[in-house]
Amino acid sequence: MKLSIVIVNYNVRYYLEQCLLSVEKALCGICSEVFVVDNNSVDHSVDYLKAKFPWVRYIENKKNVGFSSANNQAIREARGEYVLLLNPDTFIGERTLRECIDFMDKTPQAGMCGVSMLKVDGSFAPESRRGIPTPFTSFCKMSGLGALFPKSRLFGRYYMQYLNKQAINPIEIVSGAFMFIRKEALDKVGLLDETFFMYGEDIDLSYRVLKAGYQNYYLPTHILHYKGESTKKHSLKYVNAFYNAMIIFFRKHFAHYSFLYSIPITLVIVLKGAMAYIFGKVKRMSAKKQEMEKFKFLIVSDGQNLADMKRIAEDHRFSYDVFHSRLGDMPSTDVLYRDYDYIVFDTSRYPFSSILEFFRHDDPDRHRPFIATYIPSNKSIMTFQGPLN
Repeated sequence: MKLSIVIVNYNVRYYLEQCLLSVEKALCGICSEVFVVDNNSVDHSVDYLKAKFPWVRYIENKKNVGFSSANNQAIREARGEYVLLLNPDTFIGERTLRECIDFMDKTPQAGMCGVSMLKVDGSFAPESRRGIPTPFTSFCKMSGLGALFPKSRLFGRYYMQYLNKQAINPIEIVSGAFMFIRKEALDKVGLLDETFFMYGEDIDLSYRVLKAGYQNYYLPTHILHYKGESTKKHSLKYVNAFYNAMIIFFRKHFAHYSFLYSIPITLVIVLKGAMAYIFGKVKRMSAKKQEMEKFKFLIVSDGQNLADMKRIAEDHRFSYDVFHSRLGDMPSTDVLYRDYDYIVFDTSRYPFSSILEFFRHDDPDRHRPFIATYIPSNKSIMTFQGPLN
């Protein structure tokens, strides 16, 4: 068995459906197994998915045991030479898994690798590669020094933006959204630390792998990460969970610096919590305004599922244009700078890798439409705001 993939699900069945569709394509020719661990979802995820993906192994928890514990349940049963921990709110390119396997096979000192994660507008997600959050590195991030000097190897180490995004590079922390791990390294350092209920477990495992003598790497192959569909990033609950995870990490690995972080981190939690409440309220007001204004789609279709895609837009009273294509043809990139909110691709007619490459960009200062995909199996358009059907 070459690869075991573990996906933890909590009430995101439509995102997970798309994720599994992309995984199924990417696994072609690879001896593999896929686990879905469901943390007591109330949206009937497992019943819904079993009929569509009978080849997946499902583990059904009767309560939400947390991200670390749920992953560990499947890792204990995994038989692959490599283990991939993958978030359900992602989709991957057709060559992504093969590229990771080929790299790890050729690089025996590699304990883990991560990939280039794209945000929903096609821009690079900085958490694709990170440095160890030592007290100083964490201070630089939280104080804003990292943002002021992002290319500095001293102040900008948290996101390591001084590295070339288009090249393979050694890094320190691999994101838990896509964590490709050598099983031998896991057997050596142990499973995810279940003290971390949610967040921080990827940092802890990455650091332990480094301390065991392996190297972690960043690969410039792309995936999409909706980033937190199952967790609201501007909620007070999220802020507390994330920063308390950082406290657990510091106490575990940097206890001798406790006097440097205990009071500052507590203050940060309070300040970040207040900011999250304010920004969350503004964001909700903005979302309501945008809902009233509705959206404009560009539907990219060769005609096969065009009627369904147009029906969804019309049912939601969205305006739209249609790019009529032959199978595989892409619109010119100049449409990315027109007045569209979403560009919608039919995933049964266009490879996931082509969709990712079309949207990928390094131009954060210009308006860009968001990625949207049509999923024929459930006749819905997937957006970062949820499925439309």
